[in-house]
Amino acid sequence: MDLRIFTEPQQGATYDTLLTVAKATEELGFDAFFRSDHYLHMGEVDGLPGPTDAWITLAGLARETKRIRLGTLMTAGTFRLPGVLAIQVAQVDQMSGGRIEFGLGAGWYEDEHKAYGIPFPKEKIGRLEEQLAIVTGLWQTKLGDTFDFHGTYYDLTDSPALPKPAQQRIPVLIGGQGATRTPKLAARYADEFNMPFGSVEDSEQQFGRVRAAAEAAGRADELTYSNALVVCVGKDDQEVARRAAAIGREVDELKANGLAGSPAEVVDKIGRYAEIGSRRIYLQILDLADLDHLELISSEVQSQLS
Repeated sequence: MDLRIFTEPQQGATYDTLLTVAKATEELGFDAFFRSDHYLHMGEVDGLPGPTDAWITLAGLARETKRIRLGTLMTAGTFRLPGVLAIQVAQVDQMSGGRIEFGLGAGWYEDEHKAYGIPFPKEKIGRLEEQLAIVTGLWQTKLGDTFDFHGTYYDLTDSPALPKPAQQRIPVLIGGQGATRTPKLAARYADEFNMPFGSVEDSEQQFGRVRAAAEAAGRADELTYSNALVVCVGKDDQEVARRAAAIGREVDELKANGLAGSPAEVVDKIGRYAEIGSRRIYLQILDLADLDHLELISSEVQSQLS
């Protein structure tokens, strides 16, 4: 089971904060550092000092880390034109020496679009499908050839399809709880399917849908299955309660909907996800100042899963 650190910088984080967490992620032996792609905070926080851009952040981290994988859960398809996005991600992959993983979603948070003047189209899944076709198509086009795409939403003619990533194939992540279109998109384009904040039971059901779609597409054994879950671990009940309070959550709710409690409790629950086929957990860390939390997870949780 791979453990990856997943951050939500729109809730309030500078680049320097993210760099500190990314370096701790690397030093403590975690597999990867991921971040969300949002421009507006959510819930009862002020979001200060303001948002950071996902791919600018990852470009910086690409040059200041050496081992960990880097990526997004998920890049919002509404934020960037697919041709430009393909260039950005390929360049950051080069900057990292081939450590980028690319999560792409349709975009859903309408308020942040209104706040920053970003169009919020009604038909997002159709756009996402074209975006996936374009980004992966540009990367896969042979040097010297050109790429064309004529769709409903995007039109590319005689693209040189440059630059190329450092990796021969950047891993593509697709996630979500959609019952029909999402599994089909994952079966066609994804290397990994991620279930965000879902129970063991709901994850098992959705993994089954994706597996069925992948089998129908002739890719039955080609996808990795993963979960993203909030994490709150403590050496004792008091430490768990303190960490829950720091992120404005209740312990019982965190235990029901995430990974919370003692290291033994968290290892046990991760084991339940492993039993349904999850091979990777993205640990949503909401208090980015609490590096002791990462150290505890590394020493008392990750060590038991190796």
